[in-house]
Amino acid sequence: MKLLVLGHLCVDGVHRGGKLIRERWGGIANAVAALGGLASPGDTIVPVCGVGGTEREAFLGWLGGFSAVDPAGVFPLEGPTNRIDLYEGPGAKDVACAQSVAPPVPYERIRKHLTADGILINMFSGADITIETLDQIRMEIRSRETPVHFDYHNLTTGISPERERVRRPLEDWRRWAFMLHSVQMNEEEAAGLALDRLTEDQLTGHLLTLGTGGVLITRGARGATLFTSEHKKIIRQDVPCAPVAGADTVIGLGDVFGAAFIHRYLATRDMGLAAAFAAGTAAAAAQAPDPGARPIA
Repeated sequence: MKLLVLGHLCVDGVHRGGKLIRERWGGIANAVAALGGLASPGDTIVPVCGVGGTEREAFLGWLGGFSAVDPAGVFPLEGPTNRIDLYEGPGAKDVACAQSVAPPVPYERIRKHLTADGILINMFSGADITIETLDQIRMEIRSRETPVHFDYHNLTTGISPERERVRRPLEDWRRWAFMLHSVQMNEEEAAGLALDRLTEDQLTGHLLTLGTGGVLITRGARGATLFTSEHKKIIRQDVPCAPVAGADTVIGLGDVFGAAFIHRYLATRDMGLAAAFAAGTAAAAAQAPDPGARPIA
């Protein structure tokens, strides 16, 4: 099985008490690490992303720790790698500040890898690919009916003058989901996706009329919900999450969920089984050491 992964690489900096306490490979690295751990003999994971010149050697070295990963899609950027710094915010929620955002991945960097059995697209930065590139991907793979799993993620945010990520609705949210096998978002992303305030039922109803096979809404410790359509009737399947105590890693668990979902879906062609597997994989990842940890630069 060959699985193509599209999105931006990111360096995450975690700040506590006014100090940078750790750095990690984030963005597409979250999905690659999850897939690298799930891969069976014969699987090939192909990430397509740009890396800033000063980060390239270190990132390729990190990728070398996953035997199933083919780094052929990693290309050099003229500018810096994406960087997100996470600061303590109100309550237990971090405030994410985007220090640099790379240009979208060009279609020409993607096209030669589209002979994959499945494609995972995660909008880690919100500018990972353009809608025109997604349209080109759809056209190229249409005859092969290649499954595509799409995570809206930071497509639902903008960047304030203070560089903070802020929620904002997406005018062309329908176009992004058109004719994809499955789409994913969390509860907050779903609530703010459309210009008109839609309930979850209304939103998922709209998405499922666009030829989307399944809509996944993740709910953190409460698991996730899978919405599908059968004979024009919306079917809801709530997927519980195993209790997690003493979580070591919380950053990127939605990315782990999406990676595990598409991996298991390609093996079973059953979205319900894939969603349950994804929830369990994300819960296990929360209690494991962070695979993206790196020395502070």
